[in-house]
Amino acid sequence: MRVPMTEYLLIDLDTERWICRVCAHDFGDARGNYKEGTLVYDRDPREIHPPVIDPEKYEFTFSPDPTFCRILEFYCPTCGTQIEAEYLPPGHPPTVDMLWDIDSLREKWEVHGGNPEEVVNYGPGENAETDLSARFDSVSAHSHSHSHADTTEGH
Repeated sequence: MRVPMTEYLLIDLDTERWICRVCAHDFGDARGNYKEGTLVYDRDPREIHPPVIDPEKYEFTFSPDPTFCRILEFYCPTCGTQIEAEYLPPGHPPTVDMLWDIDSLREKWEVHGGNPEEVVNYGPGENAETDLSARFDSVSAHSHSHSHADTTEGH
């Protein structure tokens, strides 16, 4: 049984492995940190957030200082999909952002009886945009905006 956990990650409960939802790359033990199986790009934050004002004239430029901040980007080594990004102080190890009780997760899905990949239908795939836009369109249709006739009726 494969359970989607994020847009690009799933846990295969039969093998207890983290798997890429794009190319099926195995990131490692699902009881551990999937980030250990990724390619990591340690970015200079100024590449992402360039100075807004002239760094020659001003000490503080609205750009993160690389002596206090770094950006780690985590990529699938097989297909190159970016899985995650995080801002950390230099020298800080990558965070553990998901730690799951695999036995409990398996038990809940067995009780549920459904196919997790059909029930949890977000993420990559040809229908991902269509599915999400349909949900957002239905929300827009029920927004709180009123037509001119609605607001002037009875006045």
